Amino acid sequence: MKRVLAVILGGGAGTRLYPLTKLRAKPAVPLAGKYRLIDIPVSNCINSEIYRIYVLTQFNSASLNRHIARAYNFSSFTEGFVEVLAAQQTAENPSWFQGTADAVRQYLWLLQEWDFDEYLILSGDHLYRMDYRQFVARHRETGADITLSVVPMDEKRASSFGLMKIDDTGRVVDFSEKPKGDALKEMQVDTTTLGLTPVQAKANPYIASMGIYVFKKEALKTLLQGNPTQTDFGKEIIPGAAKDYNVQAFLFDDYWEDIGTIEAFYDANLALTQQPQPPFSFYDENAPIYTRARYLPPTKFSDSHVTSSIISEGCILRNCRIHHSVLGVRARIEEGCIIEDSLIMGSDLYEPFAEGERNSPTDRIPLGIGANTTIRRAIVDKNTRIGRNVQIINKDRVEEAEREQQGFFIRNGIIVIFKNAVIPDGTVI
Repeated sequence: MKRVLAVILGGGAGTRLYPLTKLRAKPAVPLAGKYRLIDIPVSNCINSEIYRIYVLTQFNSASLNRHIARAYNFSSFTEGFVEVLAAQQTAENPSWFQGTADAVRQYLWLLQEWDFDEYLILSGDHLYRMDYRQFVARHRETGADITLSVVPMDEKRASSFGLMKIDDTGRVVDFSEKPKGDALKEMQVDTTTLGLTPVQAKANPYIASMGIYVFKKEALKTLLQGNPTQTDFGKEIIPGAAKDYNVQAFLFDDYWEDIGTIEAFYDANLALTQQPQPPFSFYDENAPIYTRARYLPPTKFSDSHVTSSIISEGCILRNCRIHHSVLGVRARIEEGCIIEDSLIMGSDLYEPFAEGERNSPTDRIPLGIGANTTIRRAIVDKNTRIGRNVQIINKDRVEEAEREQQGFFIRNGIIVIFKNAVIPDGTVI
């Protein structure tokens, strides 16, 4: 793996995850209480013995820079690094990144300075655990110029993805973006070629791209420089290369979730609370997920009832009820609160006298969730100040709403409270 350089694509403005991306880059969005989205591909790289990693981003990258600087400091006796490459204007490239391929193209001069055989191109907003050594081994065994990681799909989900067809050697011969009807039927393939059993292949007769690629060094250089107007890997560069280059498929038959939308993000986080076995586990000693070490105090419970939930470190819970929810670091929940089916991201800091109580109605609302507040089916971003007797329950069952001045959006019926929002006492949402 010493001959492989990883490049993680930080994504665009993250409009589908707004307002979680209002003040941060998409890879910096908190995950599972204490992690960030970027921790997933970086940890997969480290567990796969790939230690030289670039992260390309251009929107709200301050918190991402800070997280990576604090979390990933390799020993001075190694050549390992995780480094953010932000979009910049130069004489040769006066514009910002125009797409995934354009982002890599603009930094190709830097990537070419390293003596590597392959480039591993990854996405920064997926939840999965993969050993990239198997991926790269498949790429080398087949002599491929490009290898795509693909997941098997049933007919119900297939029309939502970019699909491809392969021949009996696993070589990709055709692409179709979100086909419907007869066009969808034409994209069926025999997935036993990639290692599925006949029963599995019958249930999943389609393969969809994960947006993860391995490129030979020269193939990437030639394709990016030879097609300067093509800005996207999945829609332009790779489909255009299939005729003249050996493009192979690598089957990933395990949990994988694209969490680029509010609904998918919400579902993926709450799925972690499932018992006895969630679809994705952070409890794998052989392939841990790394993040920043915070050295926080243990969580403190006082007469609280918690069921089917994840509680991160440094929280303070007083005489409250938490069910099927995820609480992030430093979350503070006051007495009488009910939190159900929700993601509470916690806080970046403690206020003075964090363990004290709000004494009077005229006191400033402290960080956290105030007394006798109910929250159901919601995402509460970091550093929010929610007052007493607040009802965040979507009482009118609204599917979509934008109330930026009031500090919240509603997406797919899920209430999203903005980062740093202040919700006054007695508010009903």
